[in-house]
Amino acid sequence: MPSALHWTLLALCLVSSVFHNADAQFREWCIADEQTPDDELLKALDWACGKGGADCSKIQVNQPCYHPNTIKDHASYAFNNYYQKFKHKGGTCYFNSAAIITDLDPSHNSCKFESVP
Repeated sequence: MPSALHWTLLALCLVSSVFHNADAQFREWCIADEQTPDDELLKALDWACGKGGADCSKIQVNQPCYHPNTIKDHASYAFNNYYQKFKHKGGTCYFNSAAIITDLDPSHNSCKFESVP
Protein backbone atom coordinates (compact mmCIF):
# COMPACT_ATOMS: atom_id res chain seq x y z
CA MET A 1 0.00 0.00 0.00
CA PRO A 2 1.47 3.38 -1.03
CA SER A 3 2.45 5.70 1.78
CA ALA A 4 1.36 9.29 2.24
CA LEU A 5 4.83 10.36 1.13
CA HIS A 6 4.37 8.46 -2.13
CA TRP A 7 1.07 10.22 -2.86
CA THR A 8 2.52 13.60 -1.89
CA LEU A 9 5.47 13.17 -4.27
CA LEU A 10 3.15 12.03 -7.05
CA ALA A 11 0.93 15.07 -6.52
CA LEU A 12 3.94 17.43 -6.56
CA CYS A 13 5.16 15.91 -9.82
CA LEU A 14 1.74 16.36 -11.40
CA VAL A 15 1.42 19.98 -10.24
CA SER A 16 4.95 20.75 -11.43
CA SER A 17 4.14 19.30 -14.85
CA VAL A 18 0.97 21.37 -15.17
CA PHE A 19 2.73 24.62 -14.28
CA HIS A 20 5.64 23.86 -16.61
CA ASN A 21 3.25 23.30 -19.53
CA ALA A 22 1.24 26.41 -18.64
CA ASP A 23 4.35 28.58 -19.07
CA ALA A 24 4.99 27.14 -22.53
CA GLN A 25 1.50 28.11 -23.69
CA PHE A 26 2.25 31.83 -23.32
CA ARG A 27 5.31 31.95 -25.55
CA GLU A 28 4.73 33.95 -28.69
CA TRP A 29 6.71 35.34 -31.58
CA CYS A 30 6.10 38.11 -34.11
CA ILE A 31 6.76 37.10 -37.71
CA ALA A 32 6.18 38.44 -41.20
CA ASP A 33 2.75 37.69 -42.64
CA GLU A 34 3.28 35.51 -45.71
CA GLN A 35 0.52 37.39 -47.55
CA THR A 36 2.36 40.71 -47.32
CA PRO A 37 4.14 41.76 -50.53
CA ASP A 38 7.94 41.99 -50.36
CA ASP A 39 7.97 45.77 -50.94
CA GLU A 40 5.79 46.30 -47.85
CA LEU A 41 7.90 43.86 -45.82
CA LEU A 42 11.04 45.70 -46.89
CA LYS A 43 9.63 49.06 -45.71
CA ALA A 44 8.70 47.55 -42.34
CA LEU A 45 12.06 45.75 -42.09
CA ASP A 46 13.92 49.01 -42.77
CA TRP A 47 11.89 50.76 -40.06
CA ALA A 48 12.36 47.98 -37.52
CA CYS A 49 16.14 47.88 -38.03
CA GLY A 50 16.40 51.68 -38.15
CA LYS A 51 14.09 53.97 -36.18
CA GLY A 52 12.41 51.00 -34.51
CA GLY A 53 15.57 50.02 -32.66
CA ALA A 54 15.56 46.27 -33.38
CA ASP A 55 18.94 44.52 -33.20
CA CYS A 56 19.35 43.27 -36.76
CA SER A 57 22.99 42.21 -36.45
CA LYS A 58 22.08 38.51 -36.66
CA ILE A 59 20.56 38.88 -40.15
CA GLN A 60 23.78 40.30 -41.60
CA VAL A 61 26.09 38.27 -43.89
CA ASN A 62 27.94 35.46 -42.05
CA GLN A 63 25.61 35.70 -39.03
CA PRO A 64 23.34 32.88 -37.75
CA CYS A 65 20.07 34.27 -39.15
CA TYR A 66 21.29 35.46 -42.55
CA HIS A 67 20.04 32.28 -44.25
CA PRO A 68 17.54 31.86 -45.68
CA ASN A 69 18.38 35.15 -47.33
CA THR A 70 14.83 36.32 -48.05
CA ILE A 71 13.00 39.51 -47.20
CA LYS A 72 10.33 37.50 -45.39
CA ASP A 73 12.82 35.64 -43.19
CA HIS A 74 14.86 38.74 -42.39
CA ALA A 75 11.68 40.71 -41.66
CA SER A 76 10.45 37.95 -39.35
CA TYR A 77 13.67 38.08 -37.34
CA ALA A 78 13.64 41.89 -37.15
CA PHE A 79 9.93 42.09 -36.28
CA ASN A 80 10.34 39.54 -33.52
CA ASN A 81 13.44 41.22 -32.12
CA TYR A 82 11.61 44.55 -31.98
CA TYR A 83 8.47 43.00 -30.50
CA GLN A 84 10.30 41.07 -27.76
CA LYS A 85 12.39 44.13 -26.90
CA PHE A 86 9.50 46.60 -26.68
CA LYS A 87 6.27 44.67 -26.04
CA HIS A 88 6.29 45.53 -22.32
CA LYS A 89 6.85 49.20 -23.21
CA GLY A 90 3.93 49.52 -25.64
CA GLY A 91 5.54 48.02 -28.76
CA THR A 92 3.27 45.90 -30.94
CA CYS A 93 3.50 43.27 -33.65
CA TYR A 94 1.72 45.36 -36.25
CA PHE A 95 4.23 46.82 -38.73
CA ASN A 96 1.47 48.33 -40.86
CA SER A 97 -0.30 44.94 -41.10
CA ALA A 98 2.88 43.19 -42.29
CA ALA A 99 3.28 40.95 -39.22
CA ILE A 100 1.37 38.38 -37.19
CA ILE A 101 1.72 36.69 -33.81
CA THR A 102 2.44 32.96 -33.74
CA ASP A 103 2.81 30.42 -30.96
CA LEU A 104 5.09 28.26 -33.15
CA ASP A 105 8.78 28.92 -32.54
CA PRO A 106 10.25 30.17 -35.85
CA SER A 107 13.84 29.39 -34.78
CA HIS A 108 15.80 27.27 -37.22
CA ASN A 109 19.28 25.73 -37.19
CA SER A 110 21.52 28.15 -35.28
CA CYS A 111 19.09 31.06 -35.70
CA LYS A 112 17.24 31.48 -32.41
CA PHE A 113 14.20 33.74 -32.13
CA GLU A 114 13.88 35.17 -28.64
CA SER A 115 10.64 34.90 -26.70
CA VAL A 116 10.21 37.06 -23.60
CA PRO A 117 7.31 36.11 -21.29
